[in-house]
Amino acid sequence: MNSSKKIPVYVLSGFLGSGKTTVLLNMLKHCKNKGLQPGIILNEIGKTNVEGHLFENQKVFELLDGCICCTIQDDLKETMNELIIEMEQSPLDVLLIEGTGVANPMEIQEVLLSHPYNEQFDLMSIITVLDASHYLEYQSIFSSSTEVRNLMHEQMICGSLLVLNKTDLVPSNQLAKIKQKITKKLQQEKTIVECFFGKVDAELLFEKRIHSFSIGKTSLDSDHHPHHSSLQALKLEDLPVVQKKEFEQWLKHLPANVLRGKGFIEIEGLHQLYSFQYASRRVTFTPVPATLNRKPVIILIGMGLSLEQIKDHLKLVKQ
Repeated sequence: MNSSKKIPVYVLSGFLGSGKTTVLLNMLKHCKNKGLQPGIILNEIGKTNVEGHLFENQKVFELLDGCICCTIQDDLKETMNELIIEMEQSPLDVLLIEGTGVANPMEIQEVLLSHPYNEQFDLMSIITVLDASHYLEYQSIFSSSTEVRNLMHEQMICGSLLVLNKTDLVPSNQLAKIKQKITKKLQQEKTIVECFFGKVDAELLFEKRIHSFSIGKTSLDSDHHPHHSSLQALKLEDLPVVQKKEFEQWLKHLPANVLRGKGFIEIEGLHQLYSFQYASRRVTFTPVPATLNRKPVIILIGMGLSLEQIKDHLKLVKQ
């Protein structure tokens, strides 16, 4: 590795279900097309990563059961140390970090700007992905919590590029209203890119947008991340084979405080495991190769979840 050349780093931020992983996968396609060797740091709230299969044959480091902030900052530093050692044998051209949906990117930035990481890595951009189809709902005092609104504000403030995703689900007049509200809320000009399915021009995503920093604390840090108090992940195992339509209906009728769902399920009649992604009241399924040897599991992420309530809800699928 050429020690004089810093490794460019891109951080992906954004609330639960906004489409960060989809944007990340599109960035990886660009790396492949350009012959670049990427490194990836993935972070999950729970103890199980159900998206690892999306990054086969990639150099992936996982940080589980946290959100790259508070106590897990030390874990991020350990991972960066491992990365530095490994780069001596297997150099990287770019590093991509995806935080959880409840991570404050300021915490990731602090690590990257501290010694010795700032000598080997160059933070290029913090890309904050926003869900256009749920933005107004999440910003409403009637349908969301103060925690969610504050967290999304932190993510937008820290973002050097805002990707407004899922615009295909929003009427054009509502989209204009959303952009206006974002600009008014931030009280500063930021580049906002509209897209759907996370498809953004690679030149925009990989542009260097961060040129100078202040490592000092901001007013956003003063209350020490209250948004963690009621956000949690629930894990459901020992699952039955399900009928696809019934499972879709089950997901769509989950309590409103369930913000995100993902995992593996076995669909009746198809004799194969499928991974599923649930966000914005929409669900997608992807077949999983048998070689991965995964077991059915459902991960639900949300605010103040009740395990008993979810289990009772699940019985409807089992009947």
